[in-house]
Amino acid sequence: MRRNQDVPAGTVHSLWIDSQCLKGNLLGDPSRRRVDVYVPAGHDGRGLPLLVDLVGYTAGGPAHTNWKNYGENVPERLDRLIGTGAMPPVAVAFPDCFTRLGGNQYVDSAAMGLWETFLIREMLPLVEERFGCGGGGRRGVFGKSSGGFGSMVHALRHGGSIWSAAASHSGDVGFEYLYHLGEFAGTLRHLVEHDMSIEKFLAKFEAGPKAKDKDWHTLMLLAQAASFDPDPSRFCGIRLPVDMETCEIIEERWANWLGWDPLRMVDDPQHQENLRKLKAFYIDCGDIDQYNMVYGSRIMRRKLEDAGIPHIYEEFHDDHSSVDYRMDISLPLLAKALT
Repeated sequence: MRRNQDVPAGTVHSLWIDSQCLKGNLLGDPSRRRVDVYVPAGHDGRGLPLLVDLVGYTAGGPAHTNWKNYGENVPERLDRLIGTGAMPPVAVAFPDCFTRLGGNQYVDSAAMGLWETFLIREMLPLVEERFGCGGGGRRGVFGKSSGGFGSMVHALRHGGSIWSAAASHSGDVGFEYLYHLGEFAGTLRHLVEHDMSIEKFLAKFEAGPKAKDKDWHTLMLLAQAASFDPDPSRFCGIRLPVDMETCEIIEERWANWLGWDPLRMVDDPQHQENLRKLKAFYIDCGDIDQYNMVYGSRIMRRKLEDAGIPHIYEEFHDDHSSVDYRMDISLPLLAKALT
């Protein structure tokens, strides 16, 4: 897809937050954070609904506002959708939540930092005060992969109070399908090259000069461990939920991971009530998703149907990669629900 040059271009503003709740994180990540904010052509933001884009693993919010080859970045996509009348105008925030471990699950962590609190208590007030957008009943959150997980979890925990609409594209759901023993075993095999030391692995990864595919996969599992089951007594707060010698599951630690699985969270009556307060709840996933997210997504759909929770669920014939085109469906849906 090429950028539509016939529609008026909105403006992307860059704000900075000196976060208090991210200070002192065990990863040593900076607490000063950038938030890009898109405002459509002909608007200053005042009175518009606000959407928040939670990006996938290995990215930060500004990656979605950056130049993109052979396609649209998200502001250009918004220009087209708004300029052609496919969706009403909205402001969109792109917070930089990148971490030393390559990404974020957008939850509070004793290792990664208080990212859920950052988004709700620091980022939202700054953007809404600066542009006069959003506010109660006028906020939506969307994302893909880890960002889809974040959107789903925020909807479960804060639907109706903070967020009034949410969309998850190929979000992490069904942890037994995603993080099975084979995944952890592969990580342990890779750590053999680093004397079974997470600290040595991360030092080598950061020193470069080139990361291998196995490095990225190992880094991702370490990021999940720091998000779902942080252990402040360990290096960077990272502890895998398996025995480092035998790869046997450590049940009490794995239980901490499962506590963040949307499939488990949706069984909670309060979480179900939060979802019922949403004006729109959208979930999709590719039917050949290589990370097996389609199976957890199907179970999620069934649980939502059994609980009588309004939602839209769609599958499409594709895998997990390069599916930003699905925003053409979710963004208009969210914007119309909040307008």
